[in-house]
Amino acid sequence: MPDSSAAAAVDDAVAVFTDLREEGRELDALVQRLPAPHWARPTPAPGWTIAHQIAHLHWTDRASLLSLTDATGFGAMVEEALKAPDSFVDDGAREGAALPPAELLSRWRDTRDALAQALASASSDTRFPWYGPPMKAASMAGARLMETWAHGQDVADALGVRRTPTARLRHVARIGVRARDYAHAVRGLPAPEGEFRVELAAPDGARVWAYGPPQAPQRVTGPALDFCLLVTRRAHRADLALTATGPDAERWLDIAQAFAGPAGAGREPGAGPDRGTAR
Repeated sequence: MPDSSAAAAVDDAVAVFTDLREEGRELDALVQRLPAPHWARPTPAPGWTIAHQIAHLHWTDRASLLSLTDATGFGAMVEEALKAPDSFVDDGAREGAALPPAELLSRWRDTRDALAQALASASSDTRFPWYGPPMKAASMAGARLMETWAHGQDVADALGVRRTPTARLRHVARIGVRARDYAHAVRGLPAPEGEFRVELAAPDGARVWAYGPPQAPQRVTGPALDFCLLVTRRAHRADLALTATGPDAERWLDIAQAFAGPAGAGREPGAGPDRGTAR
């Protein structure tokens, strides 16, 4: 479902490169002064420590960089993944998490910076290979921001930190809206007919991010933060202030996800992030 404002979509396609850098810096600030033993703290993802979360982001950033700059190298990475389709994500995280924290952090920073430069200089019309459908640079940047934010939430939860939501969430929200049909397909369900109207209150409280036809009978409304937590499966729907109007919208909120692959178990009710005063 397209954003109701074409101009906003164009602006975000440019801003997403800067926003991705900022999202990475915010997460970097959470971990840069952590004592080495704290990198072993468990996060809400079963079996994953803070080190696993950063290692996974480094691994995926590296894959994105190869896609943009070395198609042959990326192809080899895909071939390795196909040898262990059920475990390659965990294997990559485990390998990186075994590094000394200072080395892991340095590698992630270097790859992050190189990826940001490659994204910003890439042709805006070229589609680059990925594990799913090929993506343009702006879409890849949005996907990297979404994943950085989501795994950053896991790190923040492990540290007991309440993050301040920002306007960067609009990229996450847009992916979540556009992934509506995918969320159904990955579960073997037929896609709903017609577009939904989605109206999300921006973090600044002054704007509404709207998607889909204004008169659509199937509707979702609520805070943008809650929607982003839902579609990244970082909180259970029961803990979020999202309202669905219509049976198809109701079903969607039960299965929504913004990322490719299996949805996983998700969070149990009451197991999401602390929603109190952010900092």
